[in-house]
Amino acid sequence: MIGKLYLIPTTLGDTEPLEVMPLSVKKVVEQIDYYIVENEKSARRFIKKISPKKSQPSLQLMLLDKYAEELETSRYLDVCKEGINVGLLSEAGVPAIADPGASIVKLAHENNIRVIPLVGPSSILMAMMSSGMNGQNFAFNGYLPIDKSDRKKALKDLEKLSNDKNQSQIFIETPYRNEKMLADLKATLSPTTNLCIAADITLPTEYIKTLMVKDWKHQQPDLHKKPAIFIIQK
Repeated sequence: MIGKLYLIPTTLGDTEPLEVMPLSVKKVVEQIDYYIVENEKSARRFIKKISPKKSQPSLQLMLLDKYAEELETSRYLDVCKEGINVGLLSEAGVPAIADPGASIVKLAHENNIRVIPLVGPSSILMAMMSSGMNGQNFAFNGYLPIDKSDRKKALKDLEKLSNDKNQSQIFIETPYRNEKMLADLKATLSPTTNLCIAADITLPTEYIKTLMVKDWKHQQPDLHKKPAIFIIQK
């Protein structure tokens, strides 16, 4: 039998795993010793937290970070040919969404390895759910340009696209640049465009609010170094 690839969600911050994901995730973690991870230290911490009795020395961790060579990662699923199941862990949230794990999922399909996604927290979907915007038609745009003029053009383009297609536009920013992003949103978008900011989702400091841009001008939430999702709809 060929082993399977399990897509294992992790917490979005320092929360108890079983508060935000089902028991099935714990059961799968307890059965798997081979993992593909972005960071060994944080992966071991998550595994220990969700399954304290699991033997750490038995874990085989394969790194999928910016230094990983394609030739090396192309062999990460070879153990599946021996009937061994492999778990793919994201640094936060669900694997393969805004996450390098997508390349491993593609590799699994190319090698006829069954892919099994497990239920867990996705900041993108949870932000969309709680925004009050169009959940029937939305798009995730990842990171916008860093250059100020390019970013303002991208924001205007997304605003126009939202208006033309009645489509919610979702994007993210590096946490230490969140406040600059909010300033650009206030300065660039139409006063009547809706803007949702969702930060620290599932954490005790969770902040989710949707207002028109003109009303955000009087609001200044603390977003510094907090994982945040931005959604606009014209």
